[in-house]
Amino acid sequence: MEMFEEGKVYELLLVTKSNVTPVGVVKKGNKFHFKLFEGKSAKDIREHPYGVLHITWDVDILVRTALNLPCELEWEDSKTIPLKKIKNLPNIEGKIEFQEDLIKDSLGEARILRCSLIPSRIEVFPVSNPPLSRADFYLLEMAINLTRLYVATRKLNVKEAQNIYSKIWVEYRTYKRLGGKNKLAEKIMGFATAALRWNP
Repeated sequence: MEMFEEGKVYELLLVTKSNVTPVGVVKKGNKFHFKLFEGKSAKDIREHPYGVLHITWDVDILVRTALNLPCELEWEDSKTIPLKKIKNLPNIEGKIEFQEDLIKDSLGEARILRCSLIPSRIEVFPVSNPPLSRADFYLLEMAINLTRLYVATRKLNVKEAQNIYSKIWVEYRTYKRLGGKNKLAEKIMGFATAALRWNP
């Protein structure tokens, strides 16, 4: 627990009964807090309130799970909760408490779950992944903004969709300038362009 500073947002992987997704997690006291928008993970937690938070420095895994792209992962049983977890990644197992809430932002109203994971087991050990580079952070931001672009286009919020697309384009150019070579960057730009064309 000492490796997590109070109040700082960490990008971790959340494993639920049927899904893996990146979440921004904040440690407060002995709990890990995060919020989930409607989707597989939120549905899982309502029906089966357990989760595993995984620490990874591999931005490829974070981006692929954020966009539901194929991702090769090895699995094993958790030790203290009825869930599978990702093999060979540091992890925090626990029960999840949650509250339903409604929030408003530039994309409109959205229903969310405010979640708190209470650790029942913490397994932290060294991993062999390379540290994240500055370019990696831009790739991750591209993925996060792409999910927001999908919401904006579904809601036919043209102005906000164009604004988010512009951010993705700037992040893509910065990613390439910083030496980023992951082909996911081109995929994300393709998805973003298609989203705008599909919902002009």
